[in-house]
Amino acid sequence: MAIDALIIGGGAAGLSCALVLGSAKGKVFAKNKRIAIITHQKTSHLQNALFNNVLGLKPGTLGSNILIDGKQQLKELYPYITQIETEKVIAIKKHSEGFTITTNKNTYQSKIVVITVGYTNLLTIKGLEHYIEPHPRAVEEKNRIWLKNTDHLIEDNLYVAGTLAGWRSQFAIACGSGSHVATDILTLWNGGKHTKVHDKDN
Repeated sequence: MAIDALIIGGGAAGLSCALVLGSAKGKVFAKNKRIAIITHQKTSHLQNALFNNVLGLKPGTLGSNILIDGKQQLKELYPYITQIETEKVIAIKKHSEGFTITTNKNTYQSKIVVITVGYTNLLTIKGLEHYIEPHPRAVEEKNRIWLKNTDHLIEDNLYVAGTLAGWRSQFAIACGSGSHVATDILTLWNGGKHTKVHDKDN
């Protein structure tokens, strides 16, 4: 399966990134782009989250429900985004045409990869080892990590979003980080012209 942009991780950052990319499908520069997300959520910190302090969310909202509802929202609004479930990424390898992503079940080819998995030191995706450093915004005793990046970009066409990008573990921050990466990708697809997507313009 050849993909233009593959998002790894179905938490706050990953789903936010997918939603923004999906919302641009009507734009000429994004019209024929193939987008996919590996919605592995088993280790997402949202599984045990409770929200009272997030704008737009009803107090008492459970993170576990957001995970379920987020996938459904993506499916209903942007069914052309491929959701890959029950697969876990085990390796990423860069080559001249992009990246080869190997899961426990399949292999994919993608021009762009966005990594949005959690920031624990249990990260086991081969090919990312030399980017791993201690997290700059987490207490040392928790052994959190980040993938060293500049403004979400690890290297050409390889992005990281959410807590693994070095941000604090806050739901709204992770969502914003994923959206930020999506607009960077849209800008790239739009020939470098700064791009954002507002629903009222569609």
